[in-house]
Amino acid sequence: MLKRKHHKISTFALSGNTFNFWFDIFLVFLSVFILGANFFHIFIGNFDKIILLFVSICGLLPVLWSAIKALINWRLTIDLLASIALIFALLNKEFHSAVFISLMLASARLLAYFTESRTKRAIQSLLKLRPEKVLIKTEQGIIEKPIEQVKVNDLVIVESGERIAVDGVIVEGSASVDQSSLTGESEPVAKTVGDEVFSSTLNTSGSLLVKTKKIGQDTTFAKILKLIEESQKGKAPITSITEKFVNFYIFFTLLGSIILFMWTHNLSLVLAVLLVTCADDLAIAIPLAFVATIGTAAKKGIIIKGASFIEGLTKLKLMIFDKTGTLTEGKPKVKQIFIFRNYPEEKFLSILGGLNAESNHPTAKAIYKFLKEKNIKIAEIKQIHEEAGYGIMGVADNKNVLSGNIKFLENHNIIFSKDEIAVIEKEKSLGRMLTALGMDGFLIGFLSLSDSVRPAAHHVIGELKKLGIERIVILTGDNEIVANQIAKEVGITEFKANLLPEDKVNFVRNSLNKKYKVGMVGDGVNDAASLAMSDVSFAMGTIGSDAAIEAADIALMKDNLKDIVYTIQMSNRTMKIIKQNLVLWGIINSIGLALVFAGFLGPSAAAAYNFLTDFLPPLNSLKLFKFHYSNLPEKL
Repeated sequence: MLKRKHHKISTFALSGNTFNFWFDIFLVFLSVFILGANFFHIFIGNFDKIILLFVSICGLLPVLWSAIKALINWRLTIDLLASIALIFALLNKEFHSAVFISLMLASARLLAYFTESRTKRAIQSLLKLRPEKVLIKTEQGIIEKPIEQVKVNDLVIVESGERIAVDGVIVEGSASVDQSSLTGESEPVAKTVGDEVFSSTLNTSGSLLVKTKKIGQDTTFAKILKLIEESQKGKAPITSITEKFVNFYIFFTLLGSIILFMWTHNLSLVLAVLLVTCADDLAIAIPLAFVATIGTAAKKGIIIKGASFIEGLTKLKLMIFDKTGTLTEGKPKVKQIFIFRNYPEEKFLSILGGLNAESNHPTAKAIYKFLKEKNIKIAEIKQIHEEAGYGIMGVADNKNVLSGNIKFLENHNIIFSKDEIAVIEKEKSLGRMLTALGMDGFLIGFLSLSDSVRPAAHHVIGELKKLGIERIVILTGDNEIVANQIAKEVGITEFKANLLPEDKVNFVRNSLNKKYKVGMVGDGVNDAASLAMSDVSFAMGTIGSDAAIEAADIALMKDNLKDIVYTIQMSNRTMKIIKQNLVLWGIINSIGLALVFAGFLGPSAAAAYNFLTDFLPPLNSLKLFKFHYSNLPEKL
């Protein structure tokens, strides 16, 4: 049974809805006003105390409600400390302190809100990239339709300078398309007949006629927006690195406060201690660090599905790569055709094309493209059934036919003659991939294909080793000669060849270790099970692939290996910032406590001290909105 990751949600929820936002705005202005009015003695009699009490209660309610909800779920949170500090302040009639605490908490929540809204505004600006109306080519002529009325298989006209409104396939024309709204890469991509195009991308030059394949919420653009929004929900939690610390900290702070009160019977001293040590700045700064990282990554076409994976990346010691489409370009090219038993070549290619026409496997796509270039008419295949990572079966001319690698045909009782085996072995020795066609228990023929290694692969593997990845393994369904050749070229010493999908899953499962994290890189099409089994998974080339977007924890829209290095570096930087925040918070608290016990800070002064120092850790986290690549060659 495949495991899936679960994202914890911090009980210190960042304000997101309109009511909470305006309530906090009201609370901040009211707190500042009442403190200023009290300082200048504007109010007459006891009216100022009534107003201070009112503001204190307004500040207590949201924090107390959050603390109660957490306790119901058997969780200790920073809100509990803040609630106790506020209640103690009210019991001790330290209304100024209570207002300071309320001002401090509301201001911190507003800082989080504005940081969160920065990402939301980016998402909303992306939504504007989708055209509201499109031109449709019909038998009656060209008509204009609202985007909501466009249907699958409609022919959409896209002129130069226009945004593409749907996911589809070009049936006429050619153009340069800017896909930066999806990939973060602004360099236009040349598109022509047969190529896929995606909603929100920009036709920078040329005219296109696009056959609609996906509309509305089914488009790649819509799915990516949904992923970004979901990764932000509840915002990044305080994960395991700090969660245990926070729980211990709250417990010992409360215990220490009780002991201090029993020893001194000085409620003001206890209150001052609680005000200094109330770690609400951490409750904001740590989730803020994750929010900043997820948002920054999204702008670069890297979709991280949750904060837990950011922390997981810093603990990677084993990285597993699928070969095709990850370390290699994933665009195999047909090198040679081999046909046996005097079977007609055109019919052989026609059936092979029919079997592979609808598959998303890189080899199948390469075969289909090759046959289109040769103008081979694709045979109609009935009862097609694809076993992902194995092969494809169907019925042609009332005969059972199957296409796949040699092992797949052997498993389905296809017989090979000695001469056929000799030809197969010779092609394997050249490091070629073979896709064969079987019929009536015999081998009809096969195509010999080769794939090239990604230019960045060798450099990326070197960078991963520098980042602390101790073991890197290639998993592939190809033969050992191909696997060994690729491994040597990219600088990897360990590989496993001739694997079926379940073999890859078993390898990942057996590699999992409590002491470190296991990463997996695949194309997301045939590696979904292996990606799900790993601790942290990357899917390459996810643009246009629903399977890839769904399967991985981190989706790389650019299809660029360098983004793996970038994501790990960014995660390391994130955790470094969080640790800096912990140290900074510790120093601030130590100084504050020293001032409290030295008698320099009473409750009101302690609240002011906490308020003035509260913004240092969150401001440190904001540095994560700017992050740059390592020194990998730019041309790769």
